[in-house]
Amino acid sequence: MEKALTKVGSFWISKKAKEEISSIGEDISRFSNTVEEKAKWIFEKLKGKPQKSLPDLLREYNLPPGLFPRNIICYEFDESKSKLVVHLPSTCEVSFKDSSIIRYAVRVKGILSRGKLSGIEGMKTKVLMWVKVTHVSVESYKSDKVCFTAGVKKLRQKEAYEIPRDSVTVEEF
Repeated sequence: MEKALTKVGSFWISKKAKEEISSIGEDISRFSNTVEEKAKWIFEKLKGKPQKSLPDLLREYNLPPGLFPRNIICYEFDESKSKLVVHLPSTCEVSFKDSSIIRYAVRVKGILSRGKLSGIEGMKTKVLMWVKVTHVSVESYKSDKVCFTAGVKKLRQKEAYEIPRDSVTVEEF
C-alpha cells in the first residue's frame, strides 16, 4: 500500500511541476516583450517573493529613487551584508536635469546603508574627464543635496535624481 501511495504521490507532484512550468512559459510570453523584461520576470519568479522596486528600496534608505536608470534588469540586495548589486542590460549613461552625466557598467555594486551607497564599483561621472564614483550620500533626511564622491566631493541638487530616467547605450564603461 505504501509503495502505491508513493507512486501516486510522485506522479501527482511531477504533474503539478509540469503544470507550473507550463504556466510560467505562458506568463512569460503573454506579459513580457523584451529579453530584459523576461529575465527580470524569471529572476523574480524563481526568487519566490515579490521584490520591491529599486526606486522604492532607495527611498527606504533615504537615497534619491532616480539614482539608477529605468532599464535595470534586476537587482540583488543582501540585507545581512548591506550589499547591493544592480544589473543593467548594457553599459549606459544618463543625463540628469542638473546637466550631470552618470555612466553605468552592466553591473554596479555597493554597500547600501541609511543615506549612502558606498564602496561603489561600476559607476562614473564626468567632471572634466570620466571619474569613478566611489560614494553617494544624502546628509540628512530633509537635505536637498546629494553628495557624489569621485576623487573629490561634488554636491548636486537632490531633485535632479528623484525620477528614474531613460539611459543611452554607450560603447565602453
